[in-house]
Amino acid sequence: MAGQSSKGSIHDFTVKDARGNDVNLGIYKGKVLLIVNVASQCGLTNSNYTELSKLYEKYKDQGLEILAFPCNQFGGQEPGNNEQILEFACTRFKAEYPIFDKVDVNGEKAAPIYKFLKSSKGGLFGDSIKWNFSKFLVDKEGIVVDRYAPTTSPLSIEKDINKLLA
Repeated sequence: MAGQSSKGSIHDFTVKDARGNDVNLGIYKGKVLLIVNVASQCGLTNSNYTELSKLYEKYKDQGLEILAFPCNQFGGQEPGNNEQILEFACTRFKAEYPIFDKVDVNGEKAAPIYKFLKSSKGGLFGDSIKWNFSKFLVDKEGIVVDRYAPTTSPLSIEKDINKLLA
């Protein structure tokens, strides 16, 4: 974790998109971010993807970006490759927000961005991500302001998103 202390905000990270290209998250400066670990075969998939798409459609022009990170660490519920994941999310749920490279969110091989998110906002039961569709809300300066459980409906955090967009 020592190397992470130099990272002050989400904007300091570079991640891979689903096609393997580097994406400097500094491009999201001035935007409110909802960062979610997603999966295609979870009991929470339909409701979360549907509501994430509704939120994005409603607020994308006001400065909301949703960053989806596929993860296969929970019940093997994201077994597909990146191409299959994109096809699923974009065709079935009309996801227009960015879907990134599949990552680990827990353990030794956890993606640096997830180490940062977890250290910024620990969960109710410690730092570990508990399941698919854990959500982190990030302000326009790239600071993590809240963390939501997998069972928290995306639409139920609309008021928190609105406060940050104002």
